[in-house]
Amino acid sequence: MGTAPYGVRLLVGAAATAIEETRKLPQAILTYPMTVASQVAHIVMKVQQDLADLVIKGDETLEQLFPPKDEQPEWATFDEDLEDELPPRPSGDGERRTEGRFALFTSGEPDQPGDGPAEKEARLAKADPPDIVHELDYESLTLAQLRARLPSLRVADLEALLAYEGATRARAPFQTLLANRITRATAK
Repeated sequence: MGTAPYGVRLLVGAAATAIEETRKLPQAILTYPMTVASQVAHIVMKVQQDLADLVIKGDETLEQLFPPKDEQPEWATFDEDLEDELPPRPSGDGERRTEGRFALFTSGEPDQPGDGPAEKEARLAKADPPDIVHELDYESLTLAQLRARLPSLRVADLEALLAYEGATRARAPFQTLLANRITRATAK
């Protein structure tokens, strides 16, 4: 069979496509409302974005023409203003330290009011560390590391660690973790 002329092939291709699209019409009619709704939502969001861009550009232009005045009242104080007046906090070993329930991955001591280096050393020297402190290298453990070791400890060791923590650093998250583990272990 020979090749048909270009125009005939074009008409047959257009007719085949029209037939295929006609067969798809029932399915397309079902999805048409969602397609229209999606397109309308897209157009609305695009218009909103364009309007927001124009407003931002207008704000920038007005700010260049009319610089804003200092709107902070004399009596208002903010944390940024107080940072200059506060003494710098000691950084210790450069490790980020947090307090409270967010101290999950720190091992540093919390800063206590009026606690200088001499007071910290005296407090640590007063406490006679039990053997379990040395076995676990407790002083260097973070809260997460201690939590991982708790299941293998006896109740007596847990109580010794809790007493040691209370006598030395008294970190609330560590004390809570130890006390909760003691409660669970004695309830079994």
